[in-house]
Amino acid sequence: MYKNILIPVVFETPEITQTAFDAAQALASKDAKLTLLHVIETVPIYVADYIPTDVFSVARETVQARLEALALELPECTTAIADGRAGPRVTRWAEENGMDCIVIASHQPAFSDILLGSVAQYVVRHAKCAVHVVR
Repeated sequence: MYKNILIPVVFETPEITQTAFDAAQALASKDAKLTLLHVIETVPIYVADYIPTDVFSVARETVQARLEALALELPECTTAIADGRAGPRVTRWAEENGMDCIVIASHQPAFSDILLGSVAQYVVRHAKCAVHVVR
């Protein structure tokens, strides 16, 4: 059983996010702390110059509200937002915050995943804690 479980959240796939929630609860010890993490991809500077600055703050507020709503479904759950590339940022955040398990949802692999990889693949290969991949 794990005490500090990180669940990366992608809002576009609520059905596999729920599967991750179920798995995390099954793997959690009685006094476990669950954390929902959403990574906001960094916008390249040559693109950011053309986007109004309030778009970023509104997006962050929206993400925070959605995370908090999801957190209500889980006991002892907190939320976090990080910026960067999803795979590296999830693994770094887990290490920096003492997570002992990452429960990450993965979509059905496609041919493009063989060439490009996916966030779940990156996390499995680079995390320094246990990783459970669910579909």
